[in-house]
Amino acid sequence: MKGAAIDYSDAELFWIHDNHRRPRRAAHAEFQQLWDRPEVSLANFNSLCKRKGWLTGRTGCFEKGQAPANKGKRMPFNPNSARTQFKKGHKPHTHRGAGHERICSKDGYVLMIVDEPNPWTGAGTRPVQKHRYLWEKAHGPVPEGMRLKCLDGDKTNCDPSNWEPIPLAMAPRLNGRFGRGYDAAPAELKPTILATTKLEHAAREARKGGRR
Repeated sequence: MKGAAIDYSDAELFWIHDNHRRPRRAAHAEFQQLWDRPEVSLANFNSLCKRKGWLTGRTGCFEKGQAPANKGKRMPFNPNSARTQFKKGHKPHTHRGAGHERICSKDGYVLMIVDEPNPWTGAGTRPVQKHRYLWEKAHGPVPEGMRLKCLDGDKTNCDPSNWEPIPLAMAPRLNGRFGRGYDAAPAELKPTILATTKLEHAAREARKGGRR
């Protein structure tokens, strides 16, 4: 059973309305002392303000330009917190320095970390495809409209001699849905498949040029 309703005088209601935007706990404590109303609990005070629509206006979110209460203050020392903080020079367990390699699960290429600035993140190292990195070190940039093709079918063999630039349009003819299955073919057939596909591609490009 609910308790009896609490009556408030017009003067009390006027005071509460006039102070409803203050922190609720502080306003309630002052109300009890000023009007000698110890029977009005904080819950009663809150309920009245809610029924009347006298809200504090605070959302619990930081407003634009509002400074946090602990701004400029040092965090108190806590041994448990200090034990888990990064120390100067410490590197996370996920750190992978220059020279680290892994095989990409998506396409099977070897990814390598090199000691060169990352143009996207500003880090001191960057990931590269090892076969392309080594090939370009030996021969320069891969020509536009070309891609590097693994000759022996083993993508982990990143020696530049095992990779050859081919036109992008030729790649699906080697291994696409209607291609010749180059990568899975026996080693002795690979040179023939590659040479035949190059001739077909050159003939196709010649026909396209003749139609212009």
